[in-house]
Amino acid sequence: MTADGPDAPSAPDLDGAQVVPLHAGDIAPAPARPTRSRRRAEPRRATRRPGPAPVTPDVAAVAPAVPDAPPERARAAARTPEATTAAPPSLPHSGELPPGWEATLADALGFLRRRLTGDYAVDEFGFDADLTDNVVLPLLRPLYRTWFRVEATGLHHVPAEGGALVAANHSGTLPLDALMTSVALHDDHPAHRHLRMLGGDLLFRLPVVGQLSRKHGSTLACTADAERLLTAGELVGVWPEGYKGIGKPFADRYKLQRFGRGGFVTAALRTGKPIIPCSIVGAEEIYPKIADVPVLARLLNLPYFPVTPMFPLLGPLGAVPLPTKWHIEFGEPVSTAELGPDAADDPMLVFNLADQVRETIQLTLYRLLGGRRNAFEG
Repeated sequence: MTADGPDAPSAPDLDGAQVVPLHAGDIAPAPARPTRSRRRAEPRRATRRPGPAPVTPDVAAVAPAVPDAPPERARAAARTPEATTAAPPSLPHSGELPPGWEATLADALGFLRRRLTGDYAVDEFGFDADLTDNVVLPLLRPLYRTWFRVEATGLHHVPAEGGALVAANHSGTLPLDALMTSVALHDDHPAHRHLRMLGGDLLFRLPVVGQLSRKHGSTLACTADAERLLTAGELVGVWPEGYKGIGKPFADRYKLQRFGRGGFVTAALRTGKPIIPCSIVGAEEIYPKIADVPVLARLLNLPYFPVTPMFPLLGPLGAVPLPTKWHIEFGEPVSTAELGPDAADDPMLVFNLADQVRETIQLTLYRLLGGRRNAFEG
């Protein structure tokens, strides 16, 4: 029998437990859900894994903190206290001066002192060895080493001391081949010999070039001066082709011209000094001469007025030589000592020796030309 009133006993639930009804006042209202603007204002909490709860030690029982053990460098410094006082080694940096600058500066100051005090020697021909070594040769070395990349071979045929006559082919419109030969014998020869060059009279008529050539060791191309230099034990350089060789057109390159009257052979015979043939490849292409202007040559009192692909079209830029690859080879000496000084009076003997030297140079030129790829690679 069921009861319908409020005081009726509660009916048992399915598990046998009695269900106690709740009144409206006994139910707590649900918390209000925060609005969208409030949720934005609240800071977003980072989601982190719960870590171990911090342990709060007793303040009285906490001992002073002990620092960590020092690293290996600190331990080593602690074992060797004097290492801490030593200065650290200096490291090179971009502004550091190159090695050997002290010696270079000392040489420059010494050169200036000698020039100011007059403590330098000049021989009877005007040769100034101090000026040549410190001014002239340093100016020529960039051309020799970097621009023309000269390779000198056969230097063992040139004696380390005593007189000798170097006879070479001549070319290039300007006599740069003579200057490069002088650098080769000074820088690449073990004895660092100075070459006393024989030049034409035009060279010494030029205002500044003539004086500088004298100080560099050049003198007039005459038999008397050549004999005096050879007798004094100097290394003499001669270019028997003269203006005919240096001013020949580009179409006749590496074809030797006539060797004059053989005056260099006469000087070698009278002094008993050897003649060393010298062959130069690469100078023919530095200023390819394609034409000549005789009217301007006579007006300027020059043996020729050259026209090249760059000069006079490009003005001063046309005077810059092309960077060809050079080879200078010194051949086996031609001995004259056994012939005696009286052989210089025999014109046929002089002509035969001059022709022998010319033929040796010409054959060497052909051999060197056959072994190179082009004028700029060698």
